[in-house]
Amino acid sequence: MYRANVVYRGLSTARYDLHTSLFRLRGNASGEVEKHLLRNFRKYAHRDTSPGDWDWNWLSVGQHHGLPTRLLDWTFSPYVALHFATSNRQHFHRDAAVWCVDYVATHKLLPPPLYGQVEALGGGLFTTEMLFNAAKNLEAFDKYRDLRDRGLLVFFEPPSLDDRIVNQAAVFSAISDPTACLSDWLREHSDLYRKVVIPHDIKWVVRNHLDQANVTERVLFPGLDGLSDWLLRYYGERPITHPQAPGAPGPN
Repeated sequence: MYRANVVYRGLSTARYDLHTSLFRLRGNASGEVEKHLLRNFRKYAHRDTSPGDWDWNWLSVGQHHGLPTRLLDWTFSPYVALHFATSNRQHFHRDAAVWCVDYVATHKLLPPPLYGQVEALGGGLFTTEMLFNAAKNLEAFDKYRDLRDRGLLVFFEPPSLDDRIVNQAAVFSAISDPTACLSDWLREHSDLYRKVVIPHDIKWVVRNHLDQANVTERVLFPGLDGLSDWLLRYYGERPITHPQAPGAPGPN
């Protein structure tokens, strides 16, 4: 009863819109190429890669491994979102942003066949199985439209594919239109979201506090790659345009 019904997405540059990797790949032709990307990903991936042989699980696996998809990454944790807003050392001269969206209020806009899947849970997050029950594939999902024939937005929890998904408290979003931009959709529903801008001159202060709270690459990306990224940032050159900030604990 005390938990906020909010998911968060951190961006290292505040001016970035919420375009998907699929749209960045092919723009308005995204709908034509999406089915081919997913078909070939399923064809060549290891047969045990997906926990269930339906589009929603394969999309989750593909998004997790860098396949261009209509999905966007979100998190339950504002601290994880702040990490992604402040971890890119090349963007410390730019303002960052954290997008915050009320997913319960968002889901109340859905038609009964979709909303009925989460209504019993208080309008919470979908699972891939719940989405499958309402839309067997992406073609069926794209038939769900609002009264102005625009795509609808859902948030769902992906399967726990590995420790990275779990540690990042991962959530995915999807719109029933492969060419839609989520920031455009949100601006049409201004009561559902907030965009918090982090001025560039306090980024390093925020970053130090996150390191002190153990919200680092080493934790969020378990394994040697995450460890190496953490050490690279920790020992890398500090940005020169920031207020004096206290040091954070780390390796000696």
